[in-house]
Amino acid sequence: MKSSTLSFAPGITRVARALIGPAALILIWWIANDSAWVSNKLLPNPFDTFGSLWSSLLSGSMTVDLGATLYRTLYAFAMAAAFGIPVGIALGSNERIYRSVEFLVDFFRSTPATAMFPLFLLIFGIGDFAKIAVAGFSAWLVVVFNVAYGVMNSRKTRILAARVMGASHWRVFKDVLFFESLPQTFVGLRMAVSLALVVIIVAEMFIGSTNGMGHRIIDAQQVFDLQQMYASILMTGGVGYGFNVLFIALEKWIVHWAGR
Repeated sequence: MKSSTLSFAPGITRVARALIGPAALILIWWIANDSAWVSNKLLPNPFDTFGSLWSSLLSGSMTVDLGATLYRTLYAFAMAAAFGIPVGIALGSNERIYRSVEFLVDFFRSTPATAMFPLFLLIFGIGDFAKIAVAGFSAWLVVVFNVAYGVMNSRKTRILAARVMGASHWRVFKDVLFFESLPQTFVGLRMAVSLALVVIIVAEMFIGSTNGMGHRIIDAQQVFDLQQMYASILMTGGVGYGFNVLFIALEKWIVHWAGR
């Protein structure tokens, strides 16, 4: 009985530590609202806000917008990963080629995605695909950058060992470079999905959307429904956090040998 209790203790401790941050945020929010540090007109009660979030989910009004945002984000991320991983591996496996295009990758990666909205609107018009394309392009650059560096920073000893044993270039690429680059690839994928979500939310706010969490946030702000605005922001943050947790879990499962 004692040993089974002890086996649960680490899990309980991890959960308790994970809850410290959210609990502290809610406590500070409640104190700021209750003591009128911030006007109640600008900062609603946290419990009322969570109630508004719950009722919006139950009624289905938020789930429609949430589904639209998730669809656009995952579409943009899928394009970024599908085209970014092979391009990153190809560039990273030949450092001279990568250095020749490094300026373009870093230039566009450093350019704010919002600054490219007009360009993508001109190319794709006002519609869903313009939002998805600009988010996918921004995420693609992050994936290419991280995958390329993951390949270039592969441990040379393993590559040399494979070549000494007579492995062909394809076998070195497939069995060594690809797996060696996976830890950095997952870093890129985690960053890419978060960036895609951010760009989609901003695009939904300002590029002729009729649904989506970004549209919902800006709509609530314009009619001064602050409970709904904060509730939508909380849901959006929860989605971003959920993506991060999912990719960390996938990385631990797939790249369990990292660092060995």
